Amino acid sequence: MGTPSDLPPHPHVAEKVDEIKMHEDAKHVLIPDLIDKFVRGVGHAVCGVNALLIAAIIGNVALRYGFSNGQIWLEELQWHLYAIGVMMGLSYAQVNDSHIRVDILHARFSDRTKRIIEIIGILLFVLPFIWVIFSHSLDFVADSFRTGERSDAPLGLPYRWAIKAVIPLSFGLLGLSIFSRLFRDAYLIVKGR
Repeated sequence: MGTPSDLPPHPHVAEKVDEIKMHEDAKHVLIPDLIDKFVRGVGHAVCGVNALLIAAIIGNVALRYGFSNGQIWLEELQWHLYAIGVMMGLSYAQVNDSHIRVDILHARFSDRTKRIIEIIGILLFVLPFIWVIFSHSLDFVADSFRTGERSDAPLGLPYRWAIKAVIPLSFGLLGLSIFSRLFRDAYLIVKGR
């Protein structure tokens, strides 16, 4: 076992951060950066829904087990808040590149190959899927609004169209974040970066 002076020097944390920043700057593209900033802003704003969700869960548990008086509208509110967090989180995960992929294979490819695979996947699979969900969800929301749909439970939440409207909103935002990724990858391939 060596003494601390025998061990190889480790780079300082600030040097690592600078190295990461330089790597990110090499991939700086104006329009996708602006879109990503917008999507992250929406994601950060929607994070507050999680605090409301926790409060609704605690409130419902306290009412049900502490006072034997659970509220249906509070249960439904939990599902609505959870849906908002998950659905709006899709685009946030895409922009931050924290979505699921087969990293074992992806890590072995060159940057150019990764970008080509991303572009093919976006054009063949992701954009058609987003378009189908987005376009059909508009009718889904419109029908709900037109009929004044509400919860089936007598004491449930009204305005079911409001939670259904999260579907086209979230998929529109996801489409925007996918467009950002497509634009960035295509630009970087053309520029040879």
